Amino acid sequence: MDSIDKLLAELKTEYQEGKTSPPQPQPQSKPQLNITQPLIPVTPKAASLIDNLLEEVKADFAERDIAEELKRQEELEQERIRQEQLKAKQREALKNQAKEWLAKLDPFSSEGLWFERFAEGYASKLEAAIEYLQNNY
Repeated sequence: MDSIDKLLAELKTEYQEGKTSPPQPQPQSKPQLNITQPLIPVTPKAASLIDNLLEEVKADFAERDIAEELKRQEELEQERIRQEQLKAKQREALKNQAKEWLAKLDPFSSEGLWFERFAEGYASKLEAAIEYLQNNY
């Protein structure tokens, strides 16, 4: 009982001095490992080897990233070329339709007279016919 009175007196003194707050029970926990220090001591030579290995890994990832970016750019360029070729084929097909349409157009009909006025804003009647067919058919 004497040790309990002594302990209570110490706690009362610490509490009155403001050094600590009243003690709170702490749950039992497993001891924590200090992970800031390696478990195996690392020599400067080993640290240098590890640094070199890390640099090689970084360089490998950088090379892969560059290779993937180049591949992506090449794929985009191939897609752009394919789209241009498709557009050129469509334009050629429209050009043939426009030639046929112009051959069948009666220049003295209401549509023919209208088209003459419409075509004045174009470099050629064929260009005007392509534009007309593209937007209306």
